[in-house]
Amino acid sequence: MTETAVRHFTVTQANATLPLVRRIVGDLLDTHPRWRAAIAEFEAEQARTSASGETPRAAEARLEAGRLAGEIEACLDELEQVGCLFKGFDGLIDFPAVLDGREVFLCWRFNEPRVEHWHDVDSGFAGRQQLDPVTFPADA
Repeated sequence: MTETAVRHFTVTQANATLPLVRRIVGDLLDTHPRWRAAIAEFEAEQARTSASGETPRAAEARLEAGRLAGEIEACLDELEQVGCLFKGFDGLIDFPAVLDGREVFLCWRFNEPRVEHWHDVDSGFAGRQQLDPVTFPADA
């Protein structure tokens, strides 16, 4: 397995990816609850009939959960190809960037109009700060 170099984004570059990223994250946020529901249905059906093996209804729920898991994995792969990081099913995305020679993240949450925040790698969402055009010029 080869390690790929981390892509670093400018604010302009991160914002340019948002139409695609927004679609992918929207698909993830739509698919994830359906996947959880299919798993819950499978588990409930298995609990009711565990001694008699897998019922057709349990099999259908298992297959649906697997199909939806594949969709989620494909979405996560797409985000990885873009170069951004999916941070959770609250729709949070981080874009690696460089500020004063150190790695930071430009931070975007689903349904925000554009990338307008950043945080240190170690601080996470709790350290989220508004972008300052002096600190992060649009094209730098």
